[in-house]
Amino acid sequence: MPSEKSGVLWAVSSYIVWGVMPIYWKSLEHVGSAEILVSRIIWAFILTWIVILLIGKGKELQADLKALRRSKKDFWLLFMASALVSSNWFVYIWAVNHNFIVQTSLGYYINPLISVLLGVFFLKEKLSGSHQIAFLLAAIGVAILTISYGQFPWLAAYLAITFAVYGLIKKQIQLDALRGLTIETLLITPFALLYYVWMFFNESVSIFHVSFSTDLLLILTGAVTALPLVLYAKGVQQIPLYVAGFLQYIAPTMILMIGVFIYKESFGAIDLLSFSFIWSALLLFTLSKLIELFKTKRSQLL
Repeated sequence: MPSEKSGVLWAVSSYIVWGVMPIYWKSLEHVGSAEILVSRIIWAFILTWIVILLIGKGKELQADLKALRRSKKDFWLLFMASALVSSNWFVYIWAVNHNFIVQTSLGYYINPLISVLLGVFFLKEKLSGSHQIAFLLAAIGVAILTISYGQFPWLAAYLAITFAVYGLIKKQIQLDALRGLTIETLLITPFALLYYVWMFFNESVSIFHVSFSTDLLLILTGAVTALPLVLYAKGVQQIPLYVAGFLQYIAPTMILMIGVFIYKESFGAIDLLSFSFIWSALLLFTLSKLIELFKTKRSQLL
């Protein structure tokens, strides 16, 4: 029980960090989204690499890299995952700094449903009746938003789909969370460095040219990226899956509240109606998963 309580604490801490992240990106809105992204990639790689060396996991990282060199399939899968998560980061940063925080929260709310849908199509998993109803409710919610906005919520859809596909790919490659992030950022860092060189030559770079606080915030993007992942990895090992399932909605809920109450983004009656359908879908989805888990545990005990 004590380990489960500490696991919940670690996991909740990770979701809180993810939840307040819009405030961090907003503090850098005077910097281009592309520069924030490449800073995030480069500094995340440097930080995670240093941490791995400090905790004595350098040999394990070397073993992971050797295994990737031996398997072209795993290498290209991980490269694809790196590209996907980088594009997800870019769209999220851009959306936050262009006043689409509410829509980003929608993307992370529907992400678990998209993940299940990918499991049905690619892993041949079966969709239960309650899951089908959950998808119908979520689809109605998205349809209401589409009619209200006058266009499909592409930002939310892109964030949900890219992160779900990223998760699907990562399932095929078993890597430690911290070492996985190190390798993913390593694969993209050469492109990020090239982009930084291009920005320097075009005098469009902000780091070391605006203010000390801007420099510090850009450098700390690496810590902001790695910290919640490490907290989550530590916590999820100590808690049941159904607890993790409930906790995952902390971050999008905080993002939604930050968008509405701090940055005064529009959230009217139509938005509330749409999100109510999506929340109902997620509640049904989570409860059905919980019932399935208890049934499985009960059958194992009998």
